[in-house]
Amino acid sequence: MDRHQKAALEKLAGKGIRFNYPMHQRTTYQVGGPVEVLWEARDLLTLKEVIRYLSGESIPYHVLGKGSNLLVTDDGIDGVMILLKGSLATINKGPEDSLIWAGGGLHLTDLMKWCRQKGMSGLEFMAGIPGTVGGAVVMNAGAFGHAIGEKVRNIQCVVPGGKEVLVNRSDLKFSYRRLHVQKNSAIINACLELSRSTPDKVSLKMGDFLKTRKETQPLDAPSAGSVFKNPPGDHAGRLIEKAGLKGRKIGDAMVSEKHANYILNKGNATAKDILSLMELVRFEVKRTSGIDLEPEIKIVGKKA
Repeated sequence: MDRHQKAALEKLAGKGIRFNYPMHQRTTYQVGGPVEVLWEARDLLTLKEVIRYLSGESIPYHVLGKGSNLLVTDDGIDGVMILLKGSLATINKGPEDSLIWAGGGLHLTDLMKWCRQKGMSGLEFMAGIPGTVGGAVVMNAGAFGHAIGEKVRNIQCVVPGGKEVLVNRSDLKFSYRRLHVQKNSAIINACLELSRSTPDKVSLKMGDFLKTRKETQPLDAPSAGSVFKNPPGDHAGRLIEKAGLKGRKIGDAMVSEKHANYILNKGNATAKDILSLMELVRFEVKRTSGIDLEPEIKIVGKKA
């Protein structure tokens, strides 16, 4: 971006804009170089205007959730990283008792707390997953054999060009860890279909899932969760363990000894360390099992 574009963007976006923002402060891996612009969008009208401007100027942009499924390269990111805040991160009741509208910027921890307090069931398996509603929907996040896409009735999004679009369930196509949607669509709302229960029952279910998560996943070091998608009929973690890679390190990046599909930042890992270890894992799994592992985490930035 040139200085004229940055000045125009600052005038259009108003408050909440920062330049050369260090992305290691916004990702759970705690690695990554700076993004040219980080902007906190707090209302729909301004979001549409900014996306319209960015599209017209061919300035690249990404919508950032909690940075929990993201690896930013060491050289950083060109363009704009957008955070959804304010009125884009709220919960509202839907037209039916079982439906809620969850804002794209709403943290999953806040959604879980609301479901627990209101006794609304259906998303207990999401307990403990970091991220935002928008990020979870785009990635079709899930655990324990379930995914959030099962509960999505429709979504509202802002597509490149700044147009607001409502996508109904019949037009939504979810697959494993993916929603097939126009690239760089900003999900501003998801209509979720839940069921009435009681706070105690919902809390108990969430507690069971959290207990299992703590027992099976390494939560004591920075990571981005599962690094690779599970291939059909198998588990990436099993294949990585079979290849003898538990505990393997490159720099301060290490394959977890607790769950082999986690690569941890054991101190001062760089994105290059993590990417190099990912390449090693893919090579060894291909050599030992004949399977090509596909990354589940999103890799963005220069030289990515």
